[in-house]
Amino acid sequence: MGHPPRIRAVADTDWPAVAALEAAAYAGTALTEGQAALESRGRASPETCFVLDLGDRIAGYVLALPYPDSAFPDLSTPEQAPHRTRNLHLHDLVVGERVRGRGLGRRLVDHLTAVAAQRGYERMSLVAVAGLEGFWRRQGYRPRHDVEVPPGYGPDALYMSIRLPAGRPSNRKMAGR
Repeated sequence: MGHPPRIRAVADTDWPAVAALEAAAYAGTALTEGQAALESRGRASPETCFVLDLGDRIAGYVLALPYPDSAFPDLSTPEQAPHRTRNLHLHDLVVGERVRGRGLGRRLVDHLTAVAAQRGYERMSLVAVAGLEGFWRRQGYRPRHDVEVPPGYGPDALYMSIRLPAGRPSNRKMAGR
């Protein structure tokens, strides 16, 4: 990792790399959505979707979009219109295998959380998959056993959420408002 990692907005040319990271991360599971579905999620909220740019390659990404509390994307269909809500759903976060264990996932989460608070979101949610509940607990997310997650998310999928600290909303309009 010669180039310092930089978190930036997803560019149109990044989607093939994002899709490749997703395919590698979820190989052997039913969780792979493919490039078109990932792009549809990014279009729903471009201001809350980011890549981890190492200069010579994209090494990770985070996709988040407004979704009502207790709701989440259907993995079998692309995103349609953005929802109007103060809950930001962290749909997917992947750090490439070659750069894991360096705190880059935490950096992506921290960056997204700061942006969400600045944009006026009050809560963030996610569906923890593939045994990653512990990682999300360490980030402050708490299980919501009252929310049923469909089987398509995997056998141990768990809906989790966190209340955001009151941020200073920017002059820009909050996504989905």
